[in-house]
Amino acid sequence: MIRTVAFDAKPYDREHLQQASAGSDIEWRFMDCRLSADTAAAASDAQAVCIFVNDHADRACLERLKEYGVKHIALRCAGFNGVDLVAAKELGLSVTRVPAYSPYAVAEHAVALLLALNRKIPRANNRVHDLNFSLTGLVGFDLHGKTAGIIGTGKIGRITAQILRGFGMRVLAYDPYPSEEWATQHGVEYADRDTLVAESEVLSLHTPLTPETHHIICREMLARMKPGAVLINVSRGALIDTRALIDALKTGRLGGVALDVYEEEEGVFFEDLSGKILQDDDLARLLTFPNVLITSHQAFLTKEALAEISRVTVANLTQGAEGLPFLPETALVDANSP
Repeated sequence: MIRTVAFDAKPYDREHLQQASAGSDIEWRFMDCRLSADTAAAASDAQAVCIFVNDHADRACLERLKEYGVKHIALRCAGFNGVDLVAAKELGLSVTRVPAYSPYAVAEHAVALLLALNRKIPRANNRVHDLNFSLTGLVGFDLHGKTAGIIGTGKIGRITAQILRGFGMRVLAYDPYPSEEWATQHGVEYADRDTLVAESEVLSLHTPLTPETHHIICREMLARMKPGAVLINVSRGALIDTRALIDALKTGRLGGVALDVYEEEEGVFFEDLSGKILQDDDLARLLTFPNVLITSHQAFLTKEALAEISRVTVANLTQGAEGLPFLPETALVDANSP
């Protein structure tokens, strides 16, 4: 029996993980709390833990998990910022992830945010429910004929670019490792970052968070953006300097901002804080702008993506329990390898 503790397990996680593991030897214990050094004791007598993007698997936590007999940290997400991989390797703990699940889910959400923000859909919906059918203040702009800039042309960035090309947009792209054949096939132009930012009416971020991309959208970059441009981020919150973004919004330089991720989202996103006082002043300020649209890190949340996340996670757990090497694309640390 593969005793596995799933931390920060929401109802949709439990449903899909149980469906994916039907007929397997996995015995689940679902926890509402996030993994940390303080909650690691919940994994005593377990062989594996299953965690999400905001769980804290730092050295202190991993050392406790090791003491409790845990051998495998299975991330049910692509991001692994919260795991100390160096410590995991030293402690002989396997760490796996789900590197890709549904790039379509995330790309489609980015475009949904763009359309909702541009055409003032949330505001219009709220008005008509109040029986206010006025169109004042609801003017958007045609996407057709405008320029969209895509920073990062991995799977999600490429799909987003292709969707926007379908709207008749000119698409500029920036990536340190350009996919020239793909760009030629889909009519996308690669450009240097400064040119892309200066010429785009829509700027969409699709790059991982690394030391090089941290605050890639900074005060200077915001100043180079076309006046009235729209910024979309469904990737990682810390790609944007939040304070600089607030200043740019206050001056009226940006036409709008749509975010599915936020720099300090931990402890806020994925939680029901209704009826409580929001302690994050920057997020509270962002929520006051009429041209800011925020969703709570839900771009991945489709039935297809959840099913694939669960399938790969269960496969990783099974491989680990059988002592078999993991697939190279899923293994961050493979303690089973020679």
